[in-house]
Amino acid sequence: MKRSFLLAPVLAALVATTAFAHHGWSEYDADKPVNLTGTIEESGYMQPHGYIRLKTTDKTWLVVLAPPGRMENRGLPKENLAVGGQATVLGYPHRSKNDELRAERITIKDKTTELR
Repeated sequence: MKRSFLLAPVLAALVATTAFAHHGWSEYDADKPVNLTGTIEESGYMQPHGYIRLKTTDKTWLVVLAPPGRMENRGLPKENLAVGGQATVLGYPHRSKNDELRAERITIKDKTTELR
């Protein structure tokens, strides 16, 4: 009985930390869609969302993708996000970070994947 009493606060803290780490989509401006094309400089295929750093002609963007499971299910395996590859992304810019974008869809090697 005493163990479960001590375990409850620890579990509550873990759940709160996980919820806090996952950001809301209201931080992105859905009224201003942006289309970017560039070279993948870095990629991550992890929870809660994958990402790429996309170098365009004017700057490098942090592009927030979907969770890995969704990307796999929709035909976008980790290998397709290889550094040096070309990508085109349609998404929404972050309201306060001028180099971050939430991707709605991504095109790599003539294959478009819907992420949302």
